[in-house]
Amino acid sequence: MAIMITDECINCGACEPECPNTAIYEGGVEWTWSGGTSLNEVTLEDGTVVDGNEKQNPASDEFYYIVTDKCTECNGFHEEPQCAAVCPVDCCVDDPDHRETEEELLEKKAMMHGE
Repeated sequence: MAIMITDECINCGACEPECPNTAIYEGGVEWTWSGGTSLNEVTLEDGTVVDGNEKQNPASDEFYYIVTDKCTECNGFHEEPQCAAVCPVDCCVDDPDHRETEEELLEKKAMMHGE
């Protein structure tokens, strides 16, 4: 599964630098696949190929957010999700709409970091 940031977020920004995949962004900020990864291009589930540097729309305009497709719950990097470990208001939680196995998360990590 991925981690999500709830609307209890106080926008402190403690989580953002902790993410090894650069999957966390400030509300309103566009994101890229290449940010924090080795991806030059990505093939989406529907077969669309996206340039890794192409700016993507923010998932939230108000609060910090996590790009689900870049979140590996820190598998392969740390024992636990670092965003959740540093969040002072415990708003980095499991996303019930995005369940993935540890194997799937490690495959995602390998894909993003060219391993």
